[in-house]
Amino acid sequence: QVQLMESGGGLVQAGGSLRLSCAASGSIFSIRVMGWYRQAPGKQRELVATIPSGGSANYADSVKGRFTISRDNAKNTVYLQMNSLKPEDTAVYYCHIVGRPTAWATPNDYWGQGTQVTVSS
Repeated sequence: QVQLMESGGGLVQAGGSLRLSCAASGSIFSIRVMGWYRQAPGKQRELVATIPSGGSANYADSVKGRFTISRDNAKNTVYLQMNSLKPEDTAVYYCHIVGRPTAWATPNDYWGQGTQVTVSS
């Protein structure tokens, strides 16, 4: 059983910053990709940023230059530093990992429960 615990969401004014964290715990052998997605009301869930193990980060065009994703492999934790926030960044942000619970298992997708980010104008 793998659990993802998110934290750091909240209410902020436009132009402000927030930092999201997501820690994976439980039976996890390795994590291939860690990332963040978001879903605004009435819209589909969309990719925000991903970071593979030992690779370069990938960002949605809408957040490039404002958001930074990073990971701490020793802690199985992924972070999302969000600067210059805009009202259109308002959404529920979900942590996502692709990982293996054991050395012989195939990679699985795991999702967090989501954390609300609200940016006021």
